[in-house]
Amino acid sequence: MGGHELDVIDRLLHLTPGDARWQLRRERPEFVEGANACRDSVLTPQDDQGISPALRQALALRMARLIGNAAQIENYQAGLADEYAPLAAGEGVAPEGSLLAAVVAHCDNVTLAPAQAQEADIRRLEQAGLNAGQIVALAELIAFVNFESRVVTGLQALENWHE
Repeated sequence: MGGHELDVIDRLLHLTPGDARWQLRRERPEFVEGANACRDSVLTPQDDQGISPALRQALALRMARLIGNAAQIENYQAGLADEYAPLAAGEGVAPEGSLLAAVVAHCDNVTLAPAQAQEADIRRLEQAGLNAGQIVALAELIAFVNFESRVVTGLQALENWHE
């Protein structure tokens, strides 16, 4: 990503190339490019490991809502598949003990209390039917959405910053 292109984080914050925060981000282009590559790999991977891009977006929106990041919520809401709207809204979405229920519970728990995540949580995902690749893909998605939220929040805090 070169020149004056805007990425998703720029758009979440309504940054423009003349904005001090936009310029600050470009001082470390590898981080801008890395965040974009990570976004693509977790939301629309070449091999989705059986976790569809539509489900990934719904889970991302659900986590953004738990975090309370309005910019992320608006972004992930765009293009949300109707079938996943209840899941993204935090409504009951799957029978207790189902694979989807385990995935949703794991995303919620790690987003709300990451320090309390433990090996038993992974075992629950395995017992629900997820394989190692799916568990890794889910962990990557959770990590990215939470990382993105912190980047956006940090840049929002710098809104009145001037060099």
